[in-house]
Amino acid sequence: MQTKATRSLDEQDADTDRAILTMLLADPIPWKTDEVVRELADPRDAEDGLSRLYAAGLIHRLSTGLVFTKREAARAYAVGG
Repeated sequence: MQTKATRSLDEQDADTDRAILTMLLADPIPWKTDEVVRELADPRDAEDGLSRLYAAGLIHRLSTGLVFTKREAARAYAVGG
């Protein structure tokens, strides 16, 4: 019997996205994509999270491999914590 509640995939994705936003906002200079990937345990999770955040309009992704938050993301994070 399973005693621990299993987290849904959506919850895991939200945690990954939050972790990436927290990193990007903590040091508000452009990060290299590979730096973000190194900071997270699973490289695929990091890439997927960056893609979700980009699709949601919360980060910029440059062709040079740099990523950084948009102002809207910083404001939403400050308000919602």
